[in-house]
Amino acid sequence: MTFLRSVVGKLWVTILLLVSFVLFILTVMLLEFFQNNNIRETKNELTNTAEKIAHVLEEHPNDKLPLGLEISWEIIDDVTKVVIVKNDQEIYYSPNTENSKELSINEIKHDQELSQVFHKNTSVEKVLNLTSKSIGKNANYSIIGVPLHLPGEKNGAVFIYQSLEVMQKTSHSTTKFILLVAGVAIILTTIFAFFLSTRITAPLRKMREAAFEVARGKFDTKVPILTHDEIGELATAFNQMGRQLKFNMNALSQEKEQLASILSSMADGVITFNRDGTILITNPPADRFLQYWYYEKDDVSSDSEAIPSQVMDLFQQAVDTEKEQIGEISLQGRHWVILVSPLYSNQFIRGAVAVLRDMTEERQLDKMRKDFIANVSHELRTPISMLQGYSEAIVDDIAESQEEKKEMAKVIYDESLRMGRLVNELLDLARMEAGHLQLTMEDENLSSFINRIIHKFQGLAKDNDIQLYAEIENGLTSISFDPDRIEQVLTNLIDNGIRHTPKGGVVKLSVTSEDKGILIEVKDSGSGIPEEDLPFVFERFYKADKARTRGRAGTGLGLAIVKNIIDAHRGHISVQSKIGQGTTFSFLLPRK
Repeated sequence: MTFLRSVVGKLWVTILLLVSFVLFILTVMLLEFFQNNNIRETKNELTNTAEKIAHVLEEHPNDKLPLGLEISWEIIDDVTKVVIVKNDQEIYYSPNTENSKELSINEIKHDQELSQVFHKNTSVEKVLNLTSKSIGKNANYSIIGVPLHLPGEKNGAVFIYQSLEVMQKTSHSTTKFILLVAGVAIILTTIFAFFLSTRITAPLRKMREAAFEVARGKFDTKVPILTHDEIGELATAFNQMGRQLKFNMNALSQEKEQLASILSSMADGVITFNRDGTILITNPPADRFLQYWYYEKDDVSSDSEAIPSQVMDLFQQAVDTEKEQIGEISLQGRHWVILVSPLYSNQFIRGAVAVLRDMTEERQLDKMRKDFIANVSHELRTPISMLQGYSEAIVDDIAESQEEKKEMAKVIYDESLRMGRLVNELLDLARMEAGHLQLTMEDENLSSFINRIIHKFQGLAKDNDIQLYAEIENGLTSISFDPDRIEQVLTNLIDNGIRHTPKGGVVKLSVTSEDKGILIEVKDSGSGIPEEDLPFVFERFYKADKARTRGRAGTGLGLAIVKNIIDAHRGHISVQSKIGQGTTFSFLLPRK
């Protein structure tokens, strides 16, 4: 079955059937032709023989009749029989009919057609079934009758007949010969068809093997061009197709890499959805967006919750209406504008692409622009008012005793220090933002460095009934950083954690190693930061709600300075917080 399904088998069967059909038709027509021609020639020969016998007898009448009969018997062969009717009394049979006279004078005279030789003096021809006395059965004979004109005689005739079996034997011999020739032709055709189909399919098999190699990605595979016919042209076209496929695949690969580079370098997040809503492609900004969502939900238990419902609603609207959809979403205090556009494939929607633009910085800038003057004036108004009030009290001699004057002077001194500290921090922040911060990089042992800072704050933590401890990963190597500046960072973060954590709480400092550097986290179990305030914690003059703090309030510049110090180290700082569950500040110090 495998052979018959192959091209060789199909070509072989097709050629064999075609030649066999032609030979069958030709054989049938030749047999019919030879059989009819043989019968016709035999009848013509019998007629000519009968006419010759009649002519011989007419040349030798009466006294020479025996000589005419002798000549007549010499003319016929063994299978041909003759009946010569001179008159009703004189009838002569050929020697080969003496023992078996199949055709008698009575049968001739009583046969309507044969008797016409006597009555109408014309030649007759008929096939008659006679009883052969030699073989004891009936046989068909072809009978030819011609008139015989002898002097003084009427009703003379010569009847010559021959069994049709002789004719059939000749036809059978011809049939065997034709069938033998047809069989030889079919065998030769089979050999020729197999040879021809093999020559055709050999290059086709090579093309099939080359096609499988191309399907495996080996586009350099070539088919040898052995001929210059259609198969050779097919091999040339196959090689050209392989080169074009290689060129197209390289172009697609370059476009894919270019697209991946573009997506990775985009500031906007990109999420590509399939039609069923599953995510196909994301870039790093989109991954950060999804991470904010996972942190917001805390536990994503199903695929339907893996994407914000607002985004899925916009996706569904874009697919249903086939139009772009725009929306906004806020997570962890950050704001995104989302544009969802449908994707088409042959005029059918195959999915959608969502572009997420982080508008947090723009919102922060707007808020900073509105709040900066108010914050600065607010920070300066209080100490200035107190300086003005207490100085007026001293000038107007409101303070009568020396102790009161010292107390007022102490207040004026504290407020002046506060103003000086505010101005210094503003100057430090301005220098940092201008890029004038100079770092003194040193290789420090992190374990001793962290333990020293923790020890410094143990007294403050104990006074406020707060558990302060550090978790340092084993095997940490030394890393290069500015110890004074990083101590300033940790001092600010730990101090904030203690001030915002109620009694009985925990402040934990953890240090772990990552591929890109050292990750340091300061986590507290305090009151947390409101979601709407998270984007602004690293901005100037940001202050948490004073109702949630313990002790004096800061200037609102500490976290801004922290961020600039981390940026100067080419690191990254982030914050995550939930109301009532605490806050985690994380920053990464990169390796050299």
